[in-house]
Amino acid sequence: MDLKKVGRYTVLGILFFLPVTFLLLLYPATHNYTPLDIVNDDVLELKQFTSADGPVLLKDQITVLGFLGENPMNKSTTALNLKELVYDKFKGFKKFQVVIVVPNGSEDTAKQLKQEISQYEDLKFWHFVFGEPESIRALYKSLKSNTALNNTLATDEVFVIDKELNQRGRIDNRTDGEIEKSKPVYGLNAYNGIEVAVIKNEMSEDMRILFTEYRQKRKGEFNSEIRRANDLKAEEK
Repeated sequence: MDLKKVGRYTVLGILFFLPVTFLLLLYPATHNYTPLDIVNDDVLELKQFTSADGPVLLKDQITVLGFLGENPMNKSTTALNLKELVYDKFKGFKKFQVVIVVPNGSEDTAKQLKQEISQYEDLKFWHFVFGEPESIRALYKSLKSNTALNNTLATDEVFVIDKELNQRGRIDNRTDGEIEKSKPVYGLNAYNGIEVAVIKNEMSEDMRILFTEYRQKRKGEFNSEIRRANDLKAEEK
């Protein structure tokens, strides 16, 4: 037996089956998951922003949206976490993008950061968009968040926006243990970009669920109602 041929075929087999296995794990059974809630449905489009990559819009894309401020290098930890734990995992899926918002005048620093995290990889689904401070504040104000931008127009929070310009998250983000103890309800509107566990577990899982939702909609298999924060408020009145 030619051991070299056996080894070669083993490696080829692994390379073939790994993506298939990943896809099987990525997509749960049709009714075996809870859809990602719509926590806000008034996110502004990026019409007031420019990009070196040409027009960048949120509509018809599943977007991870971040704000890294006047000096994006100061938020390199957030950028690196997104690159390694989210972008690298989902970059092969259609209609996926990471969009980082920074003020006009930050082009050189943004380019430096992109080069640092790319490691010579073409980040074609990662876009920096540039705008005036008032446009950045207006965009951020259209999001549901518990924190404010700092004085450089930056935050460690990152957001998930769906194809219809809805902000996705969790209306009730309590654990099973917290629910059993009747802890007060709290939601999840954004993800802390510097917390590896949050990005790796919560955000990555929620992105997986959102991709599953759209896949099932394309196949006509999506039957679950998506909870909306506004609908729940109306029911409470």
